[in-house]
Amino acid sequence: MSLRLWGSLLTLCVLGLTMKAALALPVYAPVKAEAYVPRDGMNNVLAKLQAGKEVRIAYFGGSITAANGWRPKTLAWFRQSYPKAKISEISAAIGGTGSNLGAFRYGQDVLAKKPDLVFVEFAVNDGSDPVEQIWRNMEGIVRQTWKADPTTDLCFVYTFRVGYENDLKTGMNPRAASADEMLAAYYGIPAINVALPIVELANAGKLIYAPVKDAQGNAQPAPDGVTLFTADGVHPLDAGHELYTKTISEAITAMTATATAPKAHILLAPFVADNAEDAKQAPIEASMLSAGWTKLSEKEGLGKNFHSLMPTLWEANKPGETITFKFKGTAAQVYELMGPDGAYVKITLDGVARKPIALFDKYCTYYRLNTLVIGDKLADTVHTVTLEIMPEQPDRSSVVNLEKDKPGFDPKKYDGTGFRAGAILLRGDIVKD
Repeated sequence: MSLRLWGSLLTLCVLGLTMKAALALPVYAPVKAEAYVPRDGMNNVLAKLQAGKEVRIAYFGGSITAANGWRPKTLAWFRQSYPKAKISEISAAIGGTGSNLGAFRYGQDVLAKKPDLVFVEFAVNDGSDPVEQIWRNMEGIVRQTWKADPTTDLCFVYTFRVGYENDLKTGMNPRAASADEMLAAYYGIPAINVALPIVELANAGKLIYAPVKDAQGNAQPAPDGVTLFTADGVHPLDAGHELYTKTISEAITAMTATATAPKAHILLAPFVADNAEDAKQAPIEASMLSAGWTKLSEKEGLGKNFHSLMPTLWEANKPGETITFKFKGTAAQVYELMGPDGAYVKITLDGVARKPIALFDKYCTYYRLNTLVIGDKLADTVHTVTLEIMPEQPDRSSVVNLEKDKPGFDPKKYDGTGFRAGAILLRGDIVKD
């Protein structure tokens, strides 16, 4: 057994982790919170930066990373710190999404662009997910990375939301960050906890998490000398993003001081047996579609708006239109848009029809990314799938009753049976007849 593997196992024992069945069944335990844990560091990308080479930095996460905040601020810090290097950004964060979608879109949105460093930020959006699901998806991201290129460096980033202070005040990470830390310890991945300094500043009376409201519900400004972190409990204001950037830059500076020679990362035996290293996107082909589907133009409308994430976007609006395909594998979803005119869609898997699912919810005043789950943890055999637009429309009153008195309200916007699909998300492979 290599020294690298012995070191990883020893770290897990310190964390109180019991491993069973050839590392397949880890037992969760909360992990101590630290501002950063260097582990194996970022030796490959730091060597390129110091040598003035071309470097691609990917930012992969949810809305906190997608915002005009710590992502562009840290990119600017890298460029200022390493002026001779040619540094480019891979912006791959999508608001409202977690590692459950991330594991499937990672190949297209990140790995295909050949990153040298990937910041992975899902600790907030994964916060309500089961630990086993977090491990499955996050390990899928790790293993996809090093199977594609073992010299690519990873760094987990743990952001803050109101409520996380309850664990952090005790010196422990919240559940999602703890789950990530157990995985990071196993693989030697550095982690930066930008949430911990936020709580430390609040404990010192130098920061408030969210605005204090008066008796009428109006937000009050922060006292002089006190930083207001967020307006909504999740998304940092600019001052909050500055604090995130400070923590990240200090952590990377510290890792630079202890950096060693660049080397390939070791892909150990799986941490969990059913990790999503096989997760991928497959294109929806014309042969899978009934006659009423149209490929949207990438130069206008929804096709243009979502082109970077869905290079091919298909649309159908009439009841009875279908998507039919076969796959061999254990999980499948359709990557689609939920919106104001979203349809009911009936899923039939291996001849068994299910209750139709509404591609509409109380937030559907606009179109946004969604996944229509077909099946998970299926038998690893060939499955047949049909998705059909139903004639009935979802109840849209949850949105319409709030919007109807606003200027410019158009009831036609909420009328229809629209289905817009961009890809098939698989753990497995499409089977062609």
